[in-house]
Amino acid sequence: MVKHMKKTATISALLVAVASFGQTPPVHQLKHEDDPDHIDIGEMYRDGRGAPQDYTQALFWFRKAADHGNANGQCLLGMMYDKGQGVPQDYTQALFWFRKAADQGNANGECLLGGMYLYGQGVPKDYTQAAFWFRKAADQGNANAQNNLGMMYTKGQGVPQGYTQAAVWFRKAADQGNTNAQNNLGGMYVRGQGVPKNFAIAIELLRKAADHRNADAQNLLDVMTQAGRTTER
Repeated sequence: MVKHMKKTATISALLVAVASFGQTPPVHQLKHEDDPDHIDIGEMYRDGRGAPQDYTQALFWFRKAADHGNANGQCLLGMMYDKGQGVPQDYTQALFWFRKAADQGNANGECLLGGMYLYGQGVPKDYTQAAFWFRKAADQGNANAQNNLGMMYTKGQGVPQGYTQAAVWFRKAADQGNTNAQNNLGGMYVRGQGVPKNFAIAIELLRKAADHRNADAQNLLDVMTQAGRTTER
C-alpha cells in the first residue's frame, strides 16, 4: 500500500511514517523447480514474451504445473486468480492455491498466504495467522515476508508492537535489496524508532530505494532536502 506524502518542508513532516507492505513477490523471484517447461510457457503467454499475451493460455500452463504438485506453479496459478487474469477474480481460489504451496514449505506461498490473512481476502482477516505465515517465509529468507513481518511489529498486528524487532526484519530484507524495506528502515532512522536517530544512514537507505523508483522513499528524501536534513546525523 502506498501512502502519498505532501512535500512540506517541516520537521514534523519527517516524523510521518511512510511504510509499505509488499505481499506479492516479483515474478522473477519465483524459482522454477519441477515442470519448468510448463511454467516457462505460462510466463511467455502471461508476459507476452515470444508469444502474444494470452492470460487464458498462461492459466492453462500454470494449472498443469500446479496439478502436478509444483509449488511455484501453484503460486502462479493463485496469483492469476488473485488478479483476475484469464479467469474471474476469485480470492477463495487464490487462497486455495497459495495454501497448497505453503503446505509444501514454499516461502513464496507462505508469504502470499500471509497476505491473504492480512487483508482478509478469501478468508476472515486474522493478523495472528498473517504474522505466522510471514514468519515462516521470513525464516527461509524471503525478503517480502521479512519486510511484511517488520510492518506487523511496527503496527503491533498479530505480534506485540516492537520497533526493535521491526528494525531487525526490515534490515534483513533491506540487505537483500528489497526497496520497501529500505524505505521502511530509512524511515525508522529518521524517527529514531528501534534504532538511534541517524539522518546519514536514513538518506543512504532511502536513496537506494529511490534509485529503484520507490516513490515513498523519494517523497521522504524530498521532504528531508527541503527541511535541510540531508547531511545532519
